[in-house]
Amino acid sequence: MQVFIALTYFRPHYSGLTIYADRLARALANRGHEVTVLTSQYDHTLPLHENWDGVQVIRMPVKMRVSKGVIMPEMPSRAWRLANQADVVNLHLPQLDAAPISVMSRLLHKPVVLTYHCDLRLPNGLIHYLANQVSHLANHISATAAGAIVTNTRDYAEHSAFLHRYIDKVHTILPPVEIYPVTHSEMEAFRQKYQIVPGQKIIGMAARLATEKGVEYLVQAMPSILERYPQARVLFVGQYKDVFGERAYALKLEPLIESLGDHWQFLGILANGEFTAFMKASDVLVLPSQNSTESFGMVQVEAMTCGTPVVATDLPGVRQPVRMTGMGEIVPVADSEALSRAIIEVLDNPERYRRDAQRIIQQFSPDVVAEEYERLFGLL
Repeated sequence: MQVFIALTYFRPHYSGLTIYADRLARALANRGHEVTVLTSQYDHTLPLHENWDGVQVIRMPVKMRVSKGVIMPEMPSRAWRLANQADVVNLHLPQLDAAPISVMSRLLHKPVVLTYHCDLRLPNGLIHYLANQVSHLANHISATAAGAIVTNTRDYAEHSAFLHRYIDKVHTILPPVEIYPVTHSEMEAFRQKYQIVPGQKIIGMAARLATEKGVEYLVQAMPSILERYPQARVLFVGQYKDVFGERAYALKLEPLIESLGDHWQFLGILANGEFTAFMKASDVLVLPSQNSTESFGMVQVEAMTCGTPVVATDLPGVRQPVRMTGMGEIVPVADSEALSRAIIEVLDNPERYRRDAQRIIQQFSPDVVAEEYERLFGLL
C-alpha cells in the first residue's frame, strides 16, 4: 500500500505531533508499505528530499510564516501528484494545508484519514486570532472531506470543541510510544553528568517551556516539596529557549525558577538514550498542562514504560494514561497545592504505583498502532 502522509512539521522538528507522525510512518514502512511524508522545509538547511529510516520525506520551501503556520506555494501541486499515486492519504491536524489536500484527495477518489492531535490555541493578538480562524476553517473542511478521524481517546473527542461535531467519524487509536534501551553504565554516566546523588528525589518534566504546559504550577509547588524532601530537584527536558510565541512567559518564569537555585535544571532536548536515562532516573514525571492543546501526553507512557509514575492534570485525554494503568495521580488543573501533595504522595509511596511495564510497552507499540491504522485504511 502506498501511504501519503502530510503535516506542517516533521522530524527533526521536536514536538509530540512530529514524534507521533515519525513513529507511525516508520512503523508503516517496517510493515512493508511505501510511505511518503510531505512537509515543510522549516529550516533552510534541511534537505528537500531525504530517506528517513525507510520513509521518503519531501520538504517544500517556505515562502513566509503566519504565526506557527507556514506558506508553501509549491505544496498544492506536489500534494496533487502524491495523492494521485497513493492508496490512502493521512493528514495530521492542526495543519493549514490539510484543507486543500483533503479536497484534492476526494476529487481523486482517495480515502482520507485525519489524525487529530489537539485543539489549536494561539497567543493573543490580531495575527494569531486570524491564524486561529483560518486554522479552524481548514480543520472543518478537512473533517468534512475525510472518511475517518483518528484521535487518542474517546474522552478527548467528546470534550473537544472541534471533534464532538464529527463524533460519528471518530476512531480512537492509542498513540505510538517507544523507548530506547539503556545499559547500566549509560545510566550511571547520566547520573554523573547531571550530578544525581543517591537518595535524591528527581522530579522530571518533559515539555516545551510554553504557557499551556503549566510550568509555573510545578515551580509554585516546589517549596512544599522541598520541605518534605530538601534535596529534591526538577530536571526539565525539552526546548526552553526561544520557544515561538513564549518569550513573555519565559521572562515571567525566569526569576521564579532562578529562586529555586540548584533545585531546578534545564537539560534541553536529549538524544534517545539520554532521554530514556532521564525517565528512569526520575522518581516521578509531572504533566501540569492547562488546556486542550494537550490531548494525551505521550511522555506519560514513556515514563510508565520505564517504571516511573506520573502526576498529571485532570484534562480530557491527559488523565487517561493514569486511569488506564494506575501508575500515578490526577490533580485539578492550575492547582499548585494539589500538585505538590500528589508529588509528595508518589515520592512517599513509590511501590503503590508499580505496574507491568512490558504490558504497557506492548499496548502502545508503534507496530500495534500501525496495525490499527491498517485496519482503518481497509474500512474506507
